[in-house]
Amino acid sequence: MKIAIPLRLVSTLLFLTLGCGMAFADPPPDNQAREDVPRAPYLMPGAPTFEQTLVNFREKYNIANPTQQIGEFRAIPDKPDAVLLTRAASKINEDLYASTALEKGTGKIKSMQITYMPIQGPDEKAAHATAISYMANVIREFDPTLSVDQSAAKVNSLIDKGKGMQFYQQQVGAVRYVISDNGEKGLTLAVEPVKLSLAN
Repeated sequence: MKIAIPLRLVSTLLFLTLGCGMAFADPPPDNQAREDVPRAPYLMPGAPTFEQTLVNFREKYNIANPTQQIGEFRAIPDKPDAVLLTRAASKINEDLYASTALEKGTGKIKSMQITYMPIQGPDEKAAHATAISYMANVIREFDPTLSVDQSAAKVNSLIDKGKGMQFYQQQVGAVRYVISDNGEKGLTLAVEPVKLSLAN
């Protein structure tokens, strides 16, 4: 069974592979890759994983958030040369998706992401609030010291700082937060592990 993913979301989910959310299914002829957009850190050789699998994460998340569940993840077909990662996504509702990049072989999480596809109309405010809530929920799974209010404030701060940016990152201890803001193409929050080095 395959997950049905809207075309406009597919380009946003390329953030999992390219390191930025600004991607196009059919790029114009003069659209060249920008050298100033960084490659996603978790794609680098030796990039760490969280010490939990996707199955473990989802089980813990759903217990902690009974009214805002994340359903089963479905694999997203990779290119033949994508040998290091497994990508998967879960549809939360029509404008909100969870996605992940996993270490092949172990299933451990390299990046956990929530993507909001902005809508307009009377439901816009409620949809945005739901997206913020899900993003805050995910942050708390990787930093349980944060309260509900603190995690929501963290999300809003990250979104404000990364507004309009293809790639904005902020490191807090052993966790990296990444924002990819592509306007109507989607807003993605990613949570990733950081390999800490011992200071001399």
